[in-house]
Amino acid sequence: MSTTPHRRPRTRQSRLLWLLDRLEREPRADAVIGALRKGVRALPLGDGRDLLHGRWLGHPVHPLLVQVPIGSWLSAAVLDLRPGRSREAGLLVGVGLAAAAPAALAGWVDWAELHRQQQRVGLMHALTNSVAVGLYAASLTCRAKGRGAAGRAYGFLGLTAVAVGGTLGGHLAYRQASGANHAEEVPHVVTEGWHRIGAVAEFPAGRPVRRSVDDVPVLVVRESGGAIHALAERCSHLAGPLSEGTVRDGCVQCPWHGSVFRLSDGWNVRGPATAPQPSFDTRITDGHVEIRLRRQDRDGQTPDEAEAGQRRTEAKAHGHGR
Repeated sequence: MSTTPHRRPRTRQSRLLWLLDRLEREPRADAVIGALRKGVRALPLGDGRDLLHGRWLGHPVHPLLVQVPIGSWLSAAVLDLRPGRSREAGLLVGVGLAAAAPAALAGWVDWAELHRQQQRVGLMHALTNSVAVGLYAASLTCRAKGRGAAGRAYGFLGLTAVAVGGTLGGHLAYRQASGANHAEEVPHVVTEGWHRIGAVAEFPAGRPVRRSVDDVPVLVVRESGGAIHALAERCSHLAGPLSEGTVRDGCVQCPWHGSVFRLSDGWNVRGPATAPQPSFDTRITDGHVEIRLRRQDRDGQTPDEAEAGQRRTEAKAHGHGR
């Protein structure tokens, strides 16, 4: 029998991931973050704030906007590798610089509504991209003055900064889930059918109440007229507790970042949330409230609507047959 010791697999965290995790926990820039957050929130953007959040798109618009500067600068780098294409490369550098402004504005508006750990990484992401913009501005200036070699050098340095910024942005988006829909898993977790969640008397009119179905938190609100509404309780923006929010005018406002959802169907009336809340059908049986996840079929109908439509179709068919 061999006595050669087996080598243990390496389980150590990568250096890059260790640095990123440490950045999340680094509090020294928190005072700056607080001031910047206050300034961004004070910008007089009006309805443009939801436009920049991407509520109209259904997910953050910042990742879409950054494709233009990144694509332009990467294309410029490819052209810089070929002799005689400096003019075209300079044009692409300029396009990237022009497109960077709206992308940055959308990013700052999203950043101001994040958790502090996310904001720490996001601030470094923004600073790195600012360095990239500065380098590309220097590249464009050198090209305009006929200093092509220096322009290309600044361009490649700028692309390096963009790559670092992209790494930070990827960590922010995927590991920290800064732009993810935090209610997306609800339809995959809640089982089909009706679930009893308590007696009607347990739901005071106008007050949000938290219940749970299949370990999924549910917000329940009974109106003064008797109608009962139920939504997924964790805000789709960053999982804020809607049961601790404010109920007014048929809507609930998240206590963390102010997203507003319509109680009747979970529609996100106001951002920063870009995705609606999963909603539930409700009924009262023997004095108890029962809820059922409102699922959509392929035609965008709820199960009840689809069933009613099927009955109407069958009735028409029988009528024509007589």
